[in-house]
Amino acid sequence: MKHSSTRARLIAATTLVASGALVLGACSSSKTAAPTTTTTTTAPVKCPLSGVDAPSGGVPARPALPVKIDNYNAARPQSGLDFTDIVFEEPVEGGITRYVAVFQCQNASSIGPVRSARNIDIGIVGQLGTVPLGHVGGIDPVIANIKSAGITDLDLGHNPQAATHPAGRYAPYDTYTSTAALYALVPNMTTPPKPIYTFTTPVPTGTAITSAHVPFSGQSDVTWNWNASSGTWLRFYNGTQPDNNADGTQNQAANVIVQTVHVTYGPWVENAGGGLEVQAQLYGTSGPAMVLRNGVQITGTWSRDSVSSPTIFKTSSGKTITMAPGRTWVELLPDTQTPTVTPAPASSTTTTTLKK
Repeated sequence: MKHSSTRARLIAATTLVASGALVLGACSSSKTAAPTTTTTTTAPVKCPLSGVDAPSGGVPARPALPVKIDNYNAARPQSGLDFTDIVFEEPVEGGITRYVAVFQCQNASSIGPVRSARNIDIGIVGQLGTVPLGHVGGIDPVIANIKSAGITDLDLGHNPQAATHPAGRYAPYDTYTSTAALYALVPNMTTPPKPIYTFTTPVPTGTAITSAHVPFSGQSDVTWNWNASSGTWLRFYNGTQPDNNADGTQNQAANVIVQTVHVTYGPWVENAGGGLEVQAQLYGTSGPAMVLRNGVQITGTWSRDSVSSPTIFKTSSGKTITMAPGRTWVELLPDTQTPTVTPAPASSTTTTTLKK
């Protein structure tokens, strides 16, 4: 009986040890098999022409859409400029200016007043890739050149279904359109443009300024004032008059480029008053430029190899001038005019002499 009792105790102890080993083994196996979690962060997709986050996480499958908008006094206030990626202000006959308003990442329900095409438009839009051009008419040699350049001609005079005529507007300042109406005319054009600027958040070295004066003419006497609260340059006429859109939004830009260009006149008569077509060589050449961003002025030069290549802006030391994410407004200022800036620490206006 004594041997039997001792044997029973040994068997019980051995069973207990084995059970403990199984429990420990199970715990160890459970820890080893625990899955690891990996977090992948995807960088937001950027709009190619503005460098800001693309709407709904993706760039729209459509080309850049340049539209000609009038800037004569009677044409103001315009509609749609506050939904652009880029605006080019170009000189035309009579000392007035017009806009090539470029849309791509945003939609605008009202754009206008839309006016006629000019030969200078070809050099402007060529750097945007294969594009349609929204406008209303143009003289025969200009339209022929536009078509020869491979630009899809969206003349609202021939596409009345894409035009509207708001109440209270009178000819020739009464033709309007929208991004939806114009893109509907080119459903097979689905390739977004490539970036034409390099965007960075860090501010390049420059001179702090509070404003810049860009004197096209008495019709378009432009001042850009830096607004630290919005982080943009606000646009004014004659120094104090806000340049507002029809919806009340003041025109503003993250970047203002003053690109000095050489202009000539002719050979074609553009209007009944005898005004000659304004021509400007925008590629195969170079010239002075200044870039305004983040409250600073960066002076340098511009150059462009061909009609299809982008305009390159560099400092005097040869470094590429980068843009801030947001809208860019390009002032194609004739070399007969000189821009001026007001430095931030002083109250006096200084003349910016750009090397010609």
